[in-house]
Amino acid sequence: MHMNHNITIPGLQGVRVLHTDEREGVVHLQVVVPRKRSRCPACGVWTRRVHDYRWQRVQHTAWFERPTVLHYRRRRYVCPCGKRFAEANPLVDRYQRHSREWNQALGLRLVTGKNFTDTARQFSTSVTTALRRFDELASRTLPHVEQLPRVIAVDEYKGDTNAGKYQLLVADGATGRPVDILPDRKKETLKQYLQQKGGQVEVVVMDMSAPFHQAARRALNRPIIVADRFHVHRHVYWALERVRRRVQHTLSSYHRKRCKRLKHVFTKKAEDLTAQQVKIRDQYLAGSEELRTAYELKEAFRAWFERSKRRMTTGQAGAIRDDLYAFYRQVEASGCPDMAQAAATVRRWQTEILNSFTFDYHNGTVEGLNNQTKVIKRNAFGFQRYDRLRAKVLLHHQYKWSLAG
Repeated sequence: MHMNHNITIPGLQGVRVLHTDEREGVVHLQVVVPRKRSRCPACGVWTRRVHDYRWQRVQHTAWFERPTVLHYRRRRYVCPCGKRFAEANPLVDRYQRHSREWNQALGLRLVTGKNFTDTARQFSTSVTTALRRFDELASRTLPHVEQLPRVIAVDEYKGDTNAGKYQLLVADGATGRPVDILPDRKKETLKQYLQQKGGQVEVVVMDMSAPFHQAARRALNRPIIVADRFHVHRHVYWALERVRRRVQHTLSSYHRKRCKRLKHVFTKKAEDLTAQQVKIRDQYLAGSEELRTAYELKEAFRAWFERSKRRMTTGQAGAIRDDLYAFYRQVEASGCPDMAQAAATVRRWQTEILNSFTFDYHNGTVEGLNNQTKVIKRNAFGFQRYDRLRAKVLLHHQYKWSLAG
C-alpha cells in the first residue's frame, strides 16, 4: 500500500509519510521530518549538516481501528563545535516509545474511560503503563488546594480504599464544583484540613453529622453551619417508617405485605395522592391511631417546611421559628415516642436548620457528585489505592467543568 506524502494525516502534521504497509493487522508508517536548519544545544550555532540517520519505532494511535506503528527516520545533526544532536520533531518526546498523540489520547481516555484495564487494551499497552501514565497525568494536572472557598459543602461516600472504608468529599458550596477528597471521615482529619486551608471559609454545608459539626466549630472562626434540608426531612420520615413497620407487624399476612408494598403512600405528599391512594391511606390510618398520629405529624412538619421557604423570601424569620415551636408542642402532646425522637434531633440542629432558609444552601450538588463517584468506582470494580480514586474523581470532574466552561 502506497500513499502520496502530500496527504495530511491527523496527528502527523509536520512530517512526511514515505511509505505505508499493513502486516498482520498492524499499520506501519515510515515517516521523516523535513530537513531544516537546527540550532546546536551546546554553542547555539545554526547548522544543516547531517551526521547520520537512525530508525526509531514509535507506537501511535490506532488508524482505521488498526494498531499503528511509526517508523521514524530520525536525523542527527553535527555542529562545527563537534556536538552531535537529534533534530526537533513533533512526533515523539525524548526517551519515549509512544508518540505525543498517543500519550494525549491515552491520558484523555484514562480520565473519561470506565477502567484502566479496558483502556490499556484499547491502546494495545499494558495496565502497568496505563497506571504509570495516569499517575504522571494526575501529578501534573491536579491543582494543589491552597485555600478553600468562602462556602464549602462536605459529605462522605463509601470508597473502600487502603485509606479507609469512607472518604470525604469537599466541594464549593456556591458552584457545586469538587475541591478535594479527604482520605477518611474522621473528625480529626477534617479538623486539621480546615485549620490548614479554611482561613477564608465562612459557611459550611453538611448533613446532620455531629463529628463534622464539631470539626468545623473547632477549626474555623465562628462559621455559619447550614444543615442540608434533605437530611432534616429524613429524620421525620424515618420516624414515620418506624411506626408503620411496628403497626404493619400487627396486621394479617395479606395486609402486612400490602402495607409494605404500598409504603410510598404514607411518605408521598398528601396533595399528590390519587383518589385510590387516598382510599388506601385512610384505610390503614383508620385501623391504627398510632400510625394516624405519626402521619399527621409528618404532614405538619412538611407543611411548616413549605411555609418556611415562602416566608423567608418575605423576611418572616420570626414566624418560621414560632411555627417550629408550635410543631414541638404538637409532637409533645401527641405522645408519639418516635416523632419525639425526631423532634429532639430537629431541636438540637435548630440553628443550622434555620440557616438553610436564611442562606439557601444545600448539599444536593455534593450528593450528585457522590453518586457519580460511586458509578466511577463501580465501573472500575473498585480502587485499592485512595490516591488513584481521588485523582480519578477529581480529574473526571475537572474535565467535565472544562467542557462546560
